[in-house]
Amino acid sequence: MLSIEELAAQVTTRFNHLLEQAAVSLGELTIIVAPQHLRELCFALRDDPDFNFKLLIDICGVDYLQYGVSEWTTNSATATGFERGVECQDTVRKEPRFASVYHLLSLTHNQRLRIRVPLNEARLEVPSVMAIWPAANWFEREAFDLFGIVYSEHPDLRRILTDYGFVGHPFRKDFPLSGNLEVRYDAKLQRVVYEPVSIEPRVLEPKVIRRDNRYQVGDEV
Repeated sequence: MLSIEELAAQVTTRFNHLLEQAAVSLGELTIIVAPQHLRELCFALRDDPDFNFKLLIDICGVDYLQYGVSEWTTNSATATGFERGVECQDTVRKEPRFASVYHLLSLTHNQRLRIRVPLNEARLEVPSVMAIWPAANWFEREAFDLFGIVYSEHPDLRRILTDYGFVGHPFRKDFPLSGNLEVRYDAKLQRVVYEPVSIEPRVLEPKVIRRDNRYQVGDEV
């Protein structure tokens, strides 16, 4: 079995004309490819006996909106005294905000591989890989539902987790946490009705660390 570094070298040599980057971190290999080269790369990774990645483990969307930004800059509770839900300041991103990420497994060579496809925020579209791995069906529907990523040539791209009347995409972070609509059963009409959400916006309270003698070591009881 090849080491992860040897696999990275092999992949880079074989697909240098397709890849934007290949990097090993924490014992895992991640390769970055543009959407227009994804299917060509995936077909080769599946069918080339040197790789033989026959098994698709997962497809997920990723939002890098606040990637690398943290308000927890010290060892204390927080830097600002608020929970993580507080809005962070906008930062200039050098990389595209969204990506579609694929995890592959080669049972023949006992190797794992991650493919990341950066997506243009104005056009969240990437080719479907269902023709390569039929297991991509539900994974692509989930990423479409939660992130709004469109997988072109998917035969049945529709929501899979949220309600059919849901507006927006939950993991895009572009709508109120309470949502825009709520549903209830109307006994008089004998059906479910949709109404504007009635939950009041929640304001986060500062986190306060209080002294508690139950957790003081060495204090007399």
